[in-house]
Amino acid sequence: MSSSPLASVLFVCVHNAGRSQMAAGFLNHLAGDRIEVRSAGSLPGDQVNPAAVEAMKEVGVDISDQKPKVLTTEAVQASDYVITMGCGDACPIFPGKKYLDWDLEDPAGKGVEAVRPIRDEIQKRIEALIAEVDAKQEA
Repeated sequence: MSSSPLASVLFVCVHNAGRSQMAAGFLNHLAGDRIEVRSAGSLPGDQVNPAAVEAMKEVGVDISDQKPKVLTTEAVQASDYVITMGCGDACPIFPGKKYLDWDLEDPAGKGVEAVRPIRDEIQKRIEALIAEVDAKQEA
């Protein structure tokens, strides 16, 4: 652990194979080591969606080495921000956390052409999130 506590963000979707992996990839890529990043799924899939991997590669972000992970209570407790993407009430709620629900289309079963607009929307939201976290840490 570093001497100054990093803000931490947990992205959650059902399979942890598309939206949450793209969001985590963007946050790691754009924020570097300024923000701790986690992602998980309430019912994790077997692998990250190949169309999501390809769409991210197009913008210079490699998520090909990521594996879907199961959502744990500990991951939620350890995060400052919990951003859900369609997992509904599977996410435990703890006081003192900032919860956001990003209503994003599920890329499961879609080709890379259909995943691109989802990826672009995630990138916009990640950029806004980084600005919010940075402003909060500077305050």
